[in-house]
Amino acid sequence: MKTKAICSFFVLFAIVAGIVATTPAAFADHSEVTIEAALGSGAPGCEDSAEGCYIPSTATVDAGGKVIMSNPDTAAHTFTAGSPEDGPSGEFDTGLLMAGNSFEWSPDTVGEVPYFCMVHPWMQGLIIVQEAGADEGGEADGLMVTVTDSQVKGGTQIDLEFSELHVNYEITATQNGKEIFKETAHAMEMTSSHMVNALGSDKNPIDIKVVSLGIGPPGAEVNWTGPVGTVATSKVVPEFGTIAMMILAVAIISIVAVTAKSRVIPRF
Repeated sequence: MKTKAICSFFVLFAIVAGIVATTPAAFADHSEVTIEAALGSGAPGCEDSAEGCYIPSTATVDAGGKVIMSNPDTAAHTFTAGSPEDGPSGEFDTGLLMAGNSFEWSPDTVGEVPYFCMVHPWMQGLIIVQEAGADEGGEADGLMVTVTDSQVKGGTQIDLEFSELHVNYEITATQNGKEIFKETAHAMEMTSSHMVNALGSDKNPIDIKVVSLGIGPPGAEVNWTGPVGTVATSKVVPEFGTIAMMILAVAIISIVAVTAKSRVIPRF
């Protein structure tokens, strides 16, 4: 009887885990984002790295939200809206931000704001300001890309939905400022999936960027139409990982307790 009870618990665990695994994960909001100057960015070279000179190099925030610009580096830096070529644009300027200091900026206009360091012009980043509560994904020139996710076998499955057929695109995933996945692909249908060998969390989300390369069959690039270079971004935060670990921990504790009490080793 006790062996049956343990087996039943595992059946319940499998059912619950299956339900959680197929439940859409919640996305982190963009009411606040922190951007840090990369360590050692006072010398050239960070611009050629996967993480860039500002981490994250592309950040998304809601209009009315808060952007925290922090300098953990030993060198002084600026976070200055604009570009090295055109100079400051006026949206924000931290001035010379010494090591260990930070600056806050609250955007009120939707759009893209490039920025750079006036002391080290190879340092460049981008802030994407979106409407508060906007759906994850991006839209430009009639092409909509929706990014969703679900945990599968220890990794994260990234599901894409397009508003057109035969979309050619490049998808990149970064976590903690490091590139963990990059692929150029063609979506014959209006959906596509990619498997990323990592799990996101509230503290360590996976940043997804999808860049449109054109619409048309593979191998016929000269005839591709549609938007080129448009970008959709999203943060992936699967919830299943934490819940699964809690369920598994409870399962193990229960098995140990029942087995110790009954001195019966369960058979499956």
